[in-house]
Amino acid sequence: MTTQDGGVLSDPILLRVEEQRFWFSTAESTLLPWALAAAHWSGLDVHVQEADVGPVQVQGKKSVEVMVDLFGESIRDIRHYWLKRYQLDGMDVVVSKTGFTNVGGFEIYLEKASQHADRLWETVYEAGQQHGMRVTGPVHINRMEAGILSYDADMTLDTNPFEVAFHYPWLEREIDQETPFIGQPALQQIRDQGVDRKLVGVEIAGEPLGSYTDGSMPEAFPVHYNAQQVGLVSSACYSPRLEKNIGFAMVPTELADNGTTIQVETRHGRESATVVDKPFLT
Repeated sequence: MTTQDGGVLSDPILLRVEEQRFWFSTAESTLLPWALAAAHWSGLDVHVQEADVGPVQVQGKKSVEVMVDLFGESIRDIRHYWLKRYQLDGMDVVVSKTGFTNVGGFEIYLEKASQHADRLWETVYEAGQQHGMRVTGPVHINRMEAGILSYDADMTLDTNPFEVAFHYPWLEREIDQETPFIGQPALQQIRDQGVDRKLVGVEIAGEPLGSYTDGSMPEAFPVHYNAQQVGLVSSACYSPRLEKNIGFAMVPTELADNGTTIQVETRHGRESATVVDKPFLT
């Protein structure tokens, strides 16, 4: 979703829960004021409100087994980015096959979350114990290996979709010209003129960088080329599976080709980095 100048406003999941009822599931940004304004100024006959819905993610290689224990064998029939309604211990939920990882998983959206959130949490957690379930936040190593971007780190209001298009390659080919949307004219112009920077994957030499470094943090890593700072690493981590440091970096387009060598200022000092294919793992 973009602003009028083509900046990335958010990358939510849109769930069609009924014929004429939709939910935006957002990550690091709120869309309620935007949706209210967009509905008004576009003249849509639509009611916009914050839903009393709370999501819980069940992610990982054993997520299917946990979900079968909760909802039965029909859970196996849900396709990627599809959803299905269920009742769980008297609670109305929507289950979608989505998530912020590269290992498969589901999201459980609880209606009337203000009343039942604790009960849903306890029910899911109990079902997961025989499978070794643990409570955690987003696993950034997994999502980075898969080339999944994080809003407010790898893309922001100051970036446009063409600059981060390696995750959305179709953007390089076309912008919908039949259905007007906010930012459409700006994106058409950006597509025609091209961009002067791109988000690339990099392998970074040196000591392990830990589980996650966010480009919005004070310790964000500057990118250097020919003794000049030319960009910034937006996300970085050490991948145990690849046994190397990986990251995303915004660099000038002339440095975006695979095999290009740049320098990254990490917490361990200045290290050599190489532009590589994305995703790092499939």
